[in-house]
Amino acid sequence: MAASEEPIYGKGFILTRRVVRRQHHELIELWLATDTGPVCLHSPPQTNVCFVTQTQEQAARTALRHHTSRITFEQTALKTLSGHPLALIRFSPDITSHALRASLEHAGITAYEADIKLTDRFLMERFAYGGVSFKARPGIDNVLTDAAVKGAQYRPALTTLSLDIECDEHENLFSVGLASPRCKKVLMISEHPVQAAPADEFDIEHCTDEHALLERLVYWVTRTDPDVITGWNVKQFDMAVLARRAERTGQPLTLGRNGLSLSVRVMANGQTLVELPGRSVIDGIDALKTMTYQFESFSLDQVASELLGEQKLVHETDQLAAIKHLYREAPATLARYNYQDCVLVNKIADHTQFVDFLILRSTLTGLDMTRPGGSVAAFINVYLPHLHRAGYISGVRPHNGGLASPGGYVMSSRPGLYDYVLVLDYKSLYPSIIRTFKIDPLGLAEGLANPDTAIAGFRGACFSRTEHFLPAIIENLWKQRDEAKRLNDQPRSQAIKILMNSFYGVLGSGGCPFYDPRLASSITLRGHEIMQTTAKWIEAAGHEVIYGDTDSTFVHLSGIQDREQAKRIGKALESMINERWHNTLQHEFNLPCHLEIEFETCFDRFFMPTIRGSEQGSKKRYAGLTSHNGQQKLVFKGLENVRSDWTMMAKQFQETLYSLIFNDKPVEEFIKHTVAAIRNGEVDSQLIYRKRLRKPLSEYTRSVPPHVKAAQAAEIANRQLGRPAQYNSRSSVYYVITQAGPQATDHQQARLDYEHYIEKQIRPIADSILPAIGLSFDALTDNQLGLF
Repeated sequence: MAASEEPIYGKGFILTRRVVRRQHHELIELWLATDTGPVCLHSPPQTNVCFVTQTQEQAARTALRHHTSRITFEQTALKTLSGHPLALIRFSPDITSHALRASLEHAGITAYEADIKLTDRFLMERFAYGGVSFKARPGIDNVLTDAAVKGAQYRPALTTLSLDIECDEHENLFSVGLASPRCKKVLMISEHPVQAAPADEFDIEHCTDEHALLERLVYWVTRTDPDVITGWNVKQFDMAVLARRAERTGQPLTLGRNGLSLSVRVMANGQTLVELPGRSVIDGIDALKTMTYQFESFSLDQVASELLGEQKLVHETDQLAAIKHLYREAPATLARYNYQDCVLVNKIADHTQFVDFLILRSTLTGLDMTRPGGSVAAFINVYLPHLHRAGYISGVRPHNGGLASPGGYVMSSRPGLYDYVLVLDYKSLYPSIIRTFKIDPLGLAEGLANPDTAIAGFRGACFSRTEHFLPAIIENLWKQRDEAKRLNDQPRSQAIKILMNSFYGVLGSGGCPFYDPRLASSITLRGHEIMQTTAKWIEAAGHEVIYGDTDSTFVHLSGIQDREQAKRIGKALESMINERWHNTLQHEFNLPCHLEIEFETCFDRFFMPTIRGSEQGSKKRYAGLTSHNGQQKLVFKGLENVRSDWTMMAKQFQETLYSLIFNDKPVEEFIKHTVAAIRNGEVDSQLIYRKRLRKPLSEYTRSVPPHVKAAQAAEIANRQLGRPAQYNSRSSVYYVITQAGPQATDHQQARLDYEHYIEKQIRPIADSILPAIGLSFDALTDNQLGLF
């Protein structure tokens, strides 16, 4: 090798990955963020593979003989988890995995691991999860070739750019906002230049038409050169619209590195796939959902309001009409609105650290940063390379979705209003069960083969005490999470928690090739056993267990004088239960214990309601009052206060009513005043419902709920007024109930039906708790004298 061709070594973080075709070969292209800037790697040629059992090899050869592409068979030492020896099929890029799998399935032949993508296999087999080290040769066009990669520790510092577009209902572009420390721009189409206000921190760049705007967009993205482009619904909307407008105008949208183009594909299920070589495109909504954030609505306005205490600059219900008006009459204001949306996304990213979270998730699982969800793919990436090295391959996903496994333990509650209720939680119960009882796909196969020395599970399962991977994987993750907590590294801690807690669901999912109802049942039914045993121990200690839910036990303490005494009992119960589990598991199973219960909360007052219309206690619904450093806090679970389909009036009513009752204050006048205020029209602005459409309005035929009726009536009015359609399959409908039925707030014609709100919003909340203090909603609100 010439001196100029000496190999290049380095480390980096994978920003994008894809398969590229070069001279009839398929290569893996990786774009990395490195200490010296972005690097593009091309691997040596790769081939797709899958497996069939050796008993079906000849039949597979016959089934595939009509394919003209190169297909070879090789003997391997690998076997299925049920012990069948395997042959490997290697096939050229001219035939897709789908086509090959279809040919084999048509002949009744099972193809194993045929659905693993070439990029995923290339990376996982090298344990290349996010961070990699590489050795490569210099190539042309700033691409390093023949790259050998393997997993490595590397924590990148990525640059980001927030992008947001404004357009009309026909996708005619008005402007594009860009916000980062290096780029503060709004590109705007207009006849004449528009000037930003002196106080604005951004520039408005004049563009004569869409072609010019897209050209300048390419220029500024290339000049800013971000590792990450983010936005709000940026893939489903912004990038999709930009791609369609680029195709219409003939302006190449070369937003990727090395002048590579944006690629947007809309799948049959409506999902939009965005590929931008060299830059990750991260949707803020997807990121927060992956982090398990929950909001009444994932609109930018709602999320910014809850997280930042800030809002968008335009609040009209009909935002499209407002945006079109601003574009015509006040384009500088529209530019400010456009740029502010970019800024809000950047602030949410900083506040939640969602880019850091996705980096860490990628380093733990190998998942692309831009991919939402992906629990099954993450498990395969982490587990399958270990399994291959033990001489096994994965199974296949069940065609029928598989049999349902038992869910988490939920105890029938004992309804009532209580003083001093403790909550004791098992720390990561399901991962702890996996660690303790060695629940694992390989462990199941080896345990069934050697049952005499195995650990008994449920539904006929038994698990090897020595041959397994998942318990060690969880142990390693657990240690990393403890370290992250010690360093106050919240993104890393959250990423690990979500990954560990996903393992049970993956093993019980029909979409997972490791699906086996014996695996999931051995986790959940063991959880049932643990929760029931825990309740017996607590009651034997003289306390009342009033509810249990998956991993939480609710304990009522009677005869308690103060909060400090209750907390001492909580810590004593924690110590007693943990000690008993250590002894029980050692004596009965000869296993070390990884179960750990924690005294988590002491409620000074606690209410467990009944099921409506019944005396039976409800499940997953309760409210409590706790305190910390002298500050009271109301906690609601499953009640109206946390539901998105209840009005603000109802939520505020419930919070105030419960606070009064929990603090032993009178409620009669408050309830009467609330009912009177509703009837007098004093709280109309708090009587608005909001509900999202799940499909196009035309598809609501059998059942037409109130929000759909309101939207349908609004669209009829829009057509009569010559206005564009207002609602699509993802729109939120803001509506009220009037004496003429449900009506959208911006099309309300009739008077509000106040009795509806009293009967359907206020009464159910009052009726659930008033009997616990000897009161009746009817008695308090009846205007007539009672009969004696």
